Amino acid sequence: MPAQRSEAAEQVLEKINALLPEIEQRAQATEDLRGIPDETVSSLETAGFFRLMQPEQWGGYQVDPVTFYEAVRRIASACGSTGWVSGIIGIHNWHLALFDQQAQEDVWGKDTNVRISSSYAPMGMGEVVDGGYKVNGSWAWSSGCDTADWVFVGGPVIKNGKPVDFVSFLIPREDYTIKDVWNVVGLRGTGSNTIEVKDVFVPRHRMLSMRTMSMGRSPGLEQNTAPVYKMPWGTIHPSTIATPIVGMAYGAYHAHVEHQGKRVRAAYAGEKAKDDPFAKVRIAEAASDIDAAWRQLSGNLQAEYDLILAGEEIPMELRLSARRDQVRATGRAISAIDRLFENSGAHALENGTPIQRFWRDAHAGRVHAANDPERAYVAYGNGEFGIPIGDTMV
Repeated sequence: MPAQRSEAAEQVLEKINALLPEIEQRAQATEDLRGIPDETVSSLETAGFFRLMQPEQWGGYQVDPVTFYEAVRRIASACGSTGWVSGIIGIHNWHLALFDQQAQEDVWGKDTNVRISSSYAPMGMGEVVDGGYKVNGSWAWSSGCDTADWVFVGGPVIKNGKPVDFVSFLIPREDYTIKDVWNVVGLRGTGSNTIEVKDVFVPRHRMLSMRTMSMGRSPGLEQNTAPVYKMPWGTIHPSTIATPIVGMAYGAYHAHVEHQGKRVRAAYAGEKAKDDPFAKVRIAEAASDIDAAWRQLSGNLQAEYDLILAGEEIPMELRLSARRDQVRATGRAISAIDRLFENSGAHALENGTPIQRFWRDAHAGRVHAANDPERAYVAYGNGEFGIPIGDTMV
């Protein structure tokens, strides 16, 4: 854990704790709505959550990464979809801080509460034109896009018919269309719909090269000098995808323990579930795995951040370990949820119960590319053997 949090950061965490009961109460409504309710977005905004990773020059707190992900983990423990969207929308303020100062001015100049969604996969492209790029594409899975006023979309820059870079383009709401296609079995409340962009001009200052960012040369670092903006994208992005799933595991665990404490097992002659020694073994194993997932995930974040504070480079060995443990955290969390769900009895299958919702949401989050364990493990193994890594998420 961070040695010392700012008073403002502690206050945000306290406000989030106070919001958890209402977020939990809205979990089914969030799923039914297929998006985050306006009341929840407003409450998180009032609590200051979205400002955690926002630069100080734009009224933000620019906190350490562990504090931010701790907030995400807590939110996800109340509602998986809300935690997923909150983390993604929240980290985009960190990403925007790396863009040219003019891009930040475009977004936050009139309203520092503006939110950004994203779809980073290369489902479109930008062709070089005078002063910028002509962008076209159809980007799926933009979580929380209905709550956002801007979007980041990823893809190659095309010059003279050839790709010359891979970048993120920043586009305002009036320049793209949202297609309502998010009808799924898990993370239903994330509203991860499709962004369509047709012949949109994006000025040069609203583009950020992934290569430039990975080399620590982002233009935004000239003004935004806080240590958190020096964290590697290859740790930040995957952690944003894994942390809500760990939060869901904590939520499923507490829901299971509460459920088991009241459950009477008719099939076992009216035995109380809490008196079953095997039930106690299962929750102990699940609790250990969930805690291990979070300790490794947060521990690597803290280790990287401590090196930045000390003015040192983050070695590739640590970055590879962070990536390895990030996918491991996802796997541990989902395995724990599976074990709890399997031992919750038939009532846990009912619509509206939190355990089955956490189970579906966690498995939906697992299919994200950042949670693909084999690729992360191969990258780690390559690093150990001195073989070129070849994973862009490191």
